Amino acid sequence: MESSGSSYRRHAALLMMLPLVMIFEFSSWATPVLNSKLPVSAALNVCRFSGADCAALNSLKLDGYLSFSDISLAAQDYGRIISLPSAAVLYPRSVADIAAVVRAVYLSKSNITVAAKGPGHSVNGQGQALNGIVVEMSTLRGIRVNALDQYVDVAGGELWVNVLEASLEEGLSPRSFTDYLYLSVGGTLSNAGISGQSFRHGPQISNVLQLEVVTGTGQIKVCSPRKNSDLYFAVLGGLGQFGIITRARIILQPAPQKVRWIRALYSDFEAFTRDQMYLISRRNNESSFDYVEGFVVQNSLTSQPGWKSTHFQSDVVVNTSLIPPYSASPVLYYIELTKNYDERDSRESVDQKVMELLSPLSYIPSFLFSSDVTYYDFLDRVHKTELSLRSQGEWDVPHPWINVMIPQSKIQEFDSYVFRELLRTGITGPVLCYPHNREKWDSRTSAVVPQEEEMFYVVALLQSALPHSGPPLGLLMKRNQMILDYCETLGCKQYLPSYRKLSDWERHFGDRWTKFLTNKIRFDPQAILAPGQNIFPRGGLVPRPAVAARQRV
Repeated sequence: MESSGSSYRRHAALLMMLPLVMIFEFSSWATPVLNSKLPVSAALNVCRFSGADCAALNSLKLDGYLSFSDISLAAQDYGRIISLPSAAVLYPRSVADIAAVVRAVYLSKSNITVAAKGPGHSVNGQGQALNGIVVEMSTLRGIRVNALDQYVDVAGGELWVNVLEASLEEGLSPRSFTDYLYLSVGGTLSNAGISGQSFRHGPQISNVLQLEVVTGTGQIKVCSPRKNSDLYFAVLGGLGQFGIITRARIILQPAPQKVRWIRALYSDFEAFTRDQMYLISRRNNESSFDYVEGFVVQNSLTSQPGWKSTHFQSDVVVNTSLIPPYSASPVLYYIELTKNYDERDSRESVDQKVMELLSPLSYIPSFLFSSDVTYYDFLDRVHKTELSLRSQGEWDVPHPWINVMIPQSKIQEFDSYVFRELLRTGITGPVLCYPHNREKWDSRTSAVVPQEEEMFYVVALLQSALPHSGPPLGLLMKRNQMILDYCETLGCKQYLPSYRKLSDWERHFGDRWTKFLTNKIRFDPQAILAPGQNIFPRGGLVPRPAVAARQRV
């Protein structure tokens, strides 16, 4: 029988594998391919809202189905920490279904809220609606690729993995991804959507031509940088506060066939970050690497995730004497890179190009590992880990994740306190650390990043709390709070933010708070949408911008 310690190490090791063109109107397209199996439990489908609200909702002529009984899954998410039961779930078969329900709630005199939910990969209940209505976006799907103009029209409930597969059939691909592809298009665009391609192409929200949105008043709006631009920029990175994304038009580019997947190990954090910043500074050089990320691992041969998790090749001979002792360096770092190529490219030419690109880097000699895989397999790498963890019953466990954006000038301080001190209590999942170019983030969107410097770091602590091994959930959450409190002193911003007080949200948005309030009043004046974000309470008045400005003074 496997010991709890070895189970914890194996789980951690598996998790380390995770990691402007012309604008056109949405053309008329066929009804999206939808899930046909909708819940049928009419005898138990009893509405628990007020009599007037039940009458209004039951009178709606929907293509889909509004369930008051099949609601348990709407209170679950990947975090497994917060569970807020809704009173109903909408399984839409059309955008009109969503608009009708939101409009009915808007005209109601009650405090019903509405939350859009994709695959449920939030970790702090952001997609939940206590005693409200959850829109199950997975029943609203559809993809249409325009190979000539290199874009794809996608339903908001569609998964990125399906967008990738449909695009590859035409030899095309989106430019910017998340590490995990089984996320909904509407969900990631409501936040930002980042991965190792973001240094060159920006986050996913920087690669959108057009949106279709259901606002908090139940209106269906098509928006772009040229039409209804205030709504377009508000919704991108807007945390679901201004509208539910029902369709998006995503930029495509020619897809490579293969990638050289590379990992280079470091013991010196200064060298690690210096090389990362050099690599992303070449963002406009198409001959440079195509993907740049970084990870923090334990300095151990036996603990997981340790530096051996960087290995692709068992036949590589490494000089372990170059690894400093744990007492001097409790953690190590590695840069993860890819170089795209096609099958017609000779191995010799790929080898030569990659070695030229690696030559300026200062990784530990001999600790360089690489593998050649298909473009699709690289992008889908985290899903393979998911399947393994699911088979072992270790996927549906609490995930106390935090993601922070750190000014580039503060990353050394962060390393000293967080990576080298706080993480001594144990690393129970991937720890990502990689830089971004601020210029690739459109400042007109609602997404917030550190503004003081041209580069900032994203650090993602993607921890898991296993029931029988590793640090308990309470300890991990306490450590997370210590990290977040420390980050406040460094001028950091949270990515996928989670706050409980309005004053914290105001501090998060800073001088962009007034614009955020203005957009809320304009597009969701009754604070109906995305209640799980805990920004604006339903039934309360959204603060007027002028009042908020006086309060800051």
